[in-house]
Amino acid sequence: MILPLSKLPARVLRTPVEDLTFPLKKDHARLIKNMLDTVISANGVGLACPQVGKSLNMALIYLDEVGVPPFPIINPKITHRSRETEVMDEGCLSIPGVFGTVRRPKKITMEAYDINGEKFTITDDTFLARVLQHEIDHLNNILIRDKFEKITAGEELLPNFAE
Repeated sequence: MILPLSKLPARVLRTPVEDLTFPLKKDHARLIKNMLDTVISANGVGLACPQVGKSLNMALIYLDEVGVPPFPIINPKITHRSRETEVMDEGCLSIPGVFGTVRRPKKITMEAYDINGEKFTITDDTFLARVLQHEIDHLNNILIRDKFEKITAGEELLPNFAE
């Protein structure tokens, strides 16, 4: 089922999230499936629970186009950030049509839990690292709008997303 996307100025995007407990409730497992349908429908690469109106500490990563199967990150934490940074253009499903440059650490290490409650770690310096950081920012109530160094497209749309 495709879920409605929360867009700025929706308060849920700035509401603290709650950690999930294991075993996952059936509705949380169903939410992951629905988030997958939603991110595919929206042509996204990731989707955090606040973006579908849920204040839960979970996101879905969808990088099928680069050969990474979709997977949820539950209660994720970034445990290491490289000093080296890089700037890339980013967009967000919660601020549609607006793009801008965002500086992020090039390499990160993240710890999270899978749907079975098993802890896993990812250390990465590819596009996956950027997507993980973007989605974890959502879970910490941080949006790319807060991080833009320069708006590259859609500046005229920003008044629609005033908070």
